[in-house]
Amino acid sequence: MSVSTAAAVRTVCCDIPGPLPVLGEDVTVPLVTGGEVTYAALDYAASAPALQRVWDDVAAYAPYYGSVHRGAGYLSQLSTDLFENARATVAEFLDCRDADQVIFTRSTTDSLNLLAAALPADCHVFVFETEHHASLLPWKDARVSYLDAPRSPREAVATLERALADRDPHGPALVCVTGASNVTGELWPVRELAAAAHAHGARIVLDAAQLAPHHPVSVQDLDVDWVAFSGHKLYAPFGSGVLAGRADWLRAAEPYLAGGGASRGVSRRADGGVAVEWHETAARHEAGSPNVIGVYSIASACKALTEAGFDTLVAREEHLIRKVRDGLAEVPQVRVLSLFGDDAPRVGVISFVVEGWNSSHFAAALSAEYGIGVRDGLFCAHPLVRTLLGSDPQTQGECGAPEAAPGEKSLNAVRVSFGAGTPDEHVDRFVNAVKELVRDGAKWQYRTEDGRCVPAV
Repeated sequence: MSVSTAAAVRTVCCDIPGPLPVLGEDVTVPLVTGGEVTYAALDYAASAPALQRVWDDVAAYAPYYGSVHRGAGYLSQLSTDLFENARATVAEFLDCRDADQVIFTRSTTDSLNLLAAALPADCHVFVFETEHHASLLPWKDARVSYLDAPRSPREAVATLERALADRDPHGPALVCVTGASNVTGELWPVRELAAAAHAHGARIVLDAAQLAPHHPVSVQDLDVDWVAFSGHKLYAPFGSGVLAGRADWLRAAEPYLAGGGASRGVSRRADGGVAVEWHETAARHEAGSPNVIGVYSIASACKALTEAGFDTLVAREEHLIRKVRDGLAEVPQVRVLSLFGDDAPRVGVISFVVEGWNSSHFAAALSAEYGIGVRDGLFCAHPLVRTLLGSDPQTQGECGAPEAAPGEKSLNAVRVSFGAGTPDEHVDRFVNAVKELVRDGAKWQYRTEDGRCVPAV
């Protein structure tokens, strides 16, 4: 390497920002081979660690929380203001339209089930087989067209356009699509899919569970009708989610849950029953005592990511993606799974299989011998993973459970995922561990227990 090249490399390296502080970054775990090591959390796609900033905000507020929308006391009024301000923060984070509603739910799954319950009669839903089960399964009461996995963004748009052109143009229709795959990390052409949907009189909902933690999401720029995401993937520690978007279908639907908070007024009828007047605001679908701490944590995460700057976050993540992909490319036995090809833009989610290894065995060894936490299985996206692995996409299987003992053929994959809190050392340790395991094999014996591969003791 020349002096000028080395200097350029040092400049680039120095320009890469460091990780954001997260909970658990100093946690140590035991190794089966002896000793302890700092845990490398590389399963962000399942649940990202909470940002330290978010945790500090929640801890400062916790002594003051009270019932939302239900109390005259100071703490209740404070919590109500905080809850509604969080709604405004999320709307700003998503660049919502003025008339859009922000509804707080439990998760992305809950958000999409809520929307499914609010579909107009005879709605025709279009969804790719590549979706996470949260997007694939909620539409049981609608007419659903499942679209085959495309092999390029252009093919995705063309496939959707053909399907929409063949539908009844007079009925309501909805397209559900992911922003970034929870299996391959690849970015989907959301703006182009939204344009195709609207050109054919359909609406579109964006599953942003894997996109929002990594890239800015603008409802207006992408021109989507709804966005759904989860707090626990957005560096927030508690069980809350968001459904944001157009109000008309939600306002016309029966409340997702019937109960206090969703009702504006309840009275007895002459026939002995009850008459209910439901709210027309977001409260219509937020029955029960709200998870105010969970909601506050989402708002705090939105602010923290915005203040950190997505340009900075994306630059660091692309640096880590290159490290992982370049490292895995040096191991011929590793096959990285992809729909759109090696050059497709992606977030920090990479799935792969290793020749000669059961994926559960490989993930168990990464954990037990190196202190690295990854995910193995079908990632709650069974049709997609099976398609990528060349197996029958109709075959059923329990989410995440291995289908073969160590050393036997596996229909599962390994997924490594990372984000704003991931230090370089964790990625470097992962790459080196993959190379060592493939070259030298596991140092420990493993057995199957309750469908999982675990160290033998």
